[in-house]
Amino acid sequence: MAEKEHVVITVTGQDRVGIVAGVSKVLADFGLNIVDISQTLLQNIFAMILLVDISGSPHSLADVEAALKKVGEALGVKIVIQHEDIFRYMHRI
Repeated sequence: MAEKEHVVITVTGQDRVGIVAGVSKVLADFGLNIVDISQTLLQNIFAMILLVDISGSPHSLADVEAALKKVGEALGVKIVIQHEDIFRYMHRI
């Protein structure tokens, strides 16, 4: 069995209807699986972090990133995607 490859996706911006649906639709369209998800609302500021399994996907990370950027612009949120190991390295204490 192939080793799992994960990315971390962060979504931040003004809260509004459709953010979770928009992001999850892009991931589903690319055949990617959400392994874990956390979201919160801080005084009308929406924040969501997703751990997504990209192993076995025939799509490039650049294509996924471009699609997420497009939906982020449409929803008025900032979306950042990083490999899990890079995310962990950048956010170590």
